[in-house]
Amino acid sequence: MAFLIVLAALCFLMFAAYRGYSVILFAPIAALGAVLLTDPSLVAPMFTGLFMDKMVGFLKLYFPVFMLGAVFGKLIELSGFSKSIVAATIGLVGRSRAILSIVLVCALLTYGGVSLFVVVFAVYPFAAELFRQSDIPKRLIPGTIALGAFTFTMDSLPGTPQIQNIIPTAFFGTNTWAAPWLGTIGGVFILIVGLTYLDWRRRKAAAAGEGYGDNLLNEPAPFEAATLPHPLIALLPLVLVGACNKLFTDLIPRVYGETQSFLPSVVGNAKPVVQEVSKVAAIWAVEGALLVGILCVLAFAWRAVTRHLAAGSQAAVGGALLASMNTASEYGFGAVIAALPGFKLVADALHTIPNPLLNEAVTVTALAGITGSASGGMSIALGAMAETFIANANAAGIPMEVLHRVAAMASGGMDTLPHNGAVITLLAVTGLTHRQSYKDIFAITVIKTLAVLVVIAAYYFLGVV
Repeated sequence: MAFLIVLAALCFLMFAAYRGYSVILFAPIAALGAVLLTDPSLVAPMFTGLFMDKMVGFLKLYFPVFMLGAVFGKLIELSGFSKSIVAATIGLVGRSRAILSIVLVCALLTYGGVSLFVVVFAVYPFAAELFRQSDIPKRLIPGTIALGAFTFTMDSLPGTPQIQNIIPTAFFGTNTWAAPWLGTIGGVFILIVGLTYLDWRRRKAAAAGEGYGDNLLNEPAPFEAATLPHPLIALLPLVLVGACNKLFTDLIPRVYGETQSFLPSVVGNAKPVVQEVSKVAAIWAVEGALLVGILCVLAFAWRAVTRHLAAGSQAAVGGALLASMNTASEYGFGAVIAALPGFKLVADALHTIPNPLLNEAVTVTALAGITGSASGGMSIALGAMAETFIANANAAGIPMEVLHRVAAMASGGMDTLPHNGAVITLLAVTGLTHRQSYKDIFAITVIKTLAVLVVIAAYYFLGVV
């Protein structure tokens, strides 16, 4: 019964998200409904002490990133930089390769260290322009961005600075470059199969006479200037964000050290505020990089931007609020579900899978799917079972680097179910619904999950690491 309660809560939230209902409203309903059926006396304590605590904690850390990312994306749109990049891309690779162009831009940004949430905000304006000019259905944009930002550069390619590739290092004593050959094999598999699928969907839509679409929501405002900015100037803010993110990531710990403390100037005996820099250095780096990108856009396109800055900034902040609240609600939901007895039954049942790598892969991707979060599901799985994984791997002679890569890649598989925060953010930013675009996102998810099996097979049959 405990397991059925957890499953029912998960199915209810996925159904609500797919039908277009607000996750901000239904995530706490689903979570607290499960608590009510488990132990009614814990409903209020769980809501305040766990759901709201995790939700507010997420917003505390990440809302500035969402807001700055949304503003950066809006300025890229208003400045005409997006249209300039689109025009240059079409001239370079041709209209028939619009999907490839967007995937490569997303991959470049995420592999450069830009948060995938920021990539959604930054890339969408010129993805919409490129798809419109190429007459490719807008409903394919979420699947295209998902392939570029949520898959091979998030956790497959060695060295990627995304959090999903960083979490395993603390459990297995590895670094972000663990199992480079396996990661590359998995990344190439995802890229080739994903592009093949999306191109098949594009050709199928073209054969049916389907164009970009009409009466669509959240369409980027048309650029009114007679001439476009130079493509290199248009690309400069994107390059600066990636480069400054790397620079600030290395610089901030050196400048601030491990901790910083200060005494607030208030009446009474105030306690010193202590900030552990190691926990927020990566977030500060992204925020600083986005500020540099914003200033760069303003410096090169002040006149074009200021004409619509008031309305554009309001729209950007509104979008950031919606996206961050959606994801934060998901985070709270996952925390509550992970605290229920039924969740422990799921975790214990996964121990029965005999093969060490399959056991790890299924465990991580299952918990990521239940919680709706790649990083959250992997943290829970490794926190509870890392010692078991290590013991089984040592008994089978499997290097820790392989465990690292399999765990990282598995976390980004079934985490993208309909209730996933990144999926909901992606659809909200693009103005599309689950019914319109989730099919393609799910297809990319299946490809991503299959890639884990490809990597495991490559290790056993080829012996490469």
